[in-house]
Amino acid sequence: MAEVKGGEALLFLTDEQLRQGIEAMFFAYRGFTADPDRILETMAYGRAHHRAIHFIARSPGTTVNNLLAILGVTKQSLNRVLRTLIEDGLVESRVGTRDKRERHLYLTEEGETLERKLSDAQRARMRAAFRAAGPDAVTGFRQVLEAMMDSDMRRRYHAIREAGT
Repeated sequence: MAEVKGGEALLFLTDEQLRQGIEAMFFAYRGFTADPDRILETMAYGRAHHRAIHFIARSPGTTVNNLLAILGVTKQSLNRVLRTLIEDGLVESRVGTRDKRERHLYLTEEGETLERKLSDAQRARMRAAFRAAGPDAVTGFRQVLEAMMDSDMRRRYHAIREAGT
């Protein structure tokens, strides 16, 4: 028999309950991105710039190819974003020491300042949500998100997490 928590069966959800979960994710994502979007808008940047800055900060020296794999965007799209970030002095591209064809990406001091501002806004929102929901929700939330990832993306996510610890 399905375990019942909060009046809902965890192993069987109705279509309506699933629809509510989907809608909650849409609205939560809007909230999660709202603060950074306001900051980026003043600079004529978008979410693609934010994602690039986030993952470059998470893994300084990452290659363009690695960033392409993480973001799942086209090379043309990423190059457009990187060109802007480099021209604006937020990202530095260095030629690889072992392989001269590789470009390694680093945030400049100005880029680190912007990344901190964007991340601080999201951390504050997430911290408040986790506090309101309680410690069990933090674990459950992460489990749900990981379960929704494709297996390849989950492996990538775990690799990024392990590299950052």
